Amino acid sequence: EIDRWFPSSKRCSNCGYIAEKMPLNIREWDCPSCGTHHDRDINASKNILAAGLAVSVCRATIRPEQIYSVKAGAEPRKGKKQKPKS
Repeated sequence: EIDRWFPSSKRCSNCGYIAEKMPLNIREWDCPSCGTHHDRDINASKNILAAGLAVSVCRATIRPEQIYSVKAGAEPRKGKKQKPKS
């Protein structure tokens, strides 16, 4: 879920520039930073998709590996090796 106030239609989907003011009657615009021409609705959909994918990745089950610590000075366990089953 992305923030309700995410500026999806005012953010350039090419370079990330955010227009300060953009009345709802403006349906097309050119980014003053990179010059990309945008249809407001298509640009908003690209930004919403990118934001949704970023949220998906951040909430993925990416966790650090478990690390088992060994007390300082402890020697590794020495066990009997199992014989392979035939």
